[in-house]
Amino acid sequence: MDNLLSIEQLSKSFTLHNLNKHIKAVEEINLHLKEGEFVGITGKSGSGKSTVLRCIYRTYLPHSGSIWYHSQRFGRIDLATASERTIIELRKFEIGYVSQFLNVMPRTTARELVRHAIVEMGHEVDYAENETEKILEHFELDRSLWDSYPSTFSGGEKLRLNIARAMVKKPRLLLLDEPTASLDEGSKVKVKMLIEQLMKEGTTMLGIFHDLEFMQNLCNREYQIRDGKMVVKEQQEKLTTS
Repeated sequence: MDNLLSIEQLSKSFTLHNLNKHIKAVEEINLHLKEGEFVGITGKSGSGKSTVLRCIYRTYLPHSGSIWYHSQRFGRIDLATASERTIIELRKFEIGYVSQFLNVMPRTTARELVRHAIVEMGHEVDYAENETEKILEHFELDRSLWDSYPSTFSGGEKLRLNIARAMVKKPRLLLLDEPTASLDEGSKVKVKMLIEQLMKEGTTMLGIFHDLEFMQNLCNREYQIRDGKMVVKEQQEKLTTS
């Protein structure tokens, strides 16, 4: 089976001009995902895990390396060098991203946010409305909130909405950046159910989770990052036994 995503020698650093400081976030990262896999990335906070996901989604521009993605629309493409227009198209139709934070347009209701995510993929409004209601019910978002602005939601409610908006599109590649960080156990179960459903439907996923128990029986493989570098298998074994 061909790789849906292959990262080769990815490096990213940041310059803090006010401190005259250069920080290496990740260095020479290599990983791959086959179609339909769920791969986990583990490591301590600040190790560079989220930087990898943001480079794939192109929130960050890598300094070096390649991110090869097999797109349905564009064929094999390097996300590190693709045009902004191409990235926008991929985000709309193929690549989803869930983070702990919800950034949305003001004066847009929860229902409108999810419905728009479906409509922009080319679906009819009636279908979008039906799917919107189903996923908001799945995540047990109170009906009284559906036509409210997310700025009034609690942290957990915002996170559930963020996950719903990304998962309802059933993307080919879904990036999960600590999506269960502030959720209660019941909500985590709901997320797990949808991940399992998407896996059955063929969605490929790359996820970061501090809750290692959550990842059990979900992940096909795991990569570990420490201090911005990938930990090789022999080092991982030493870490788990020490």
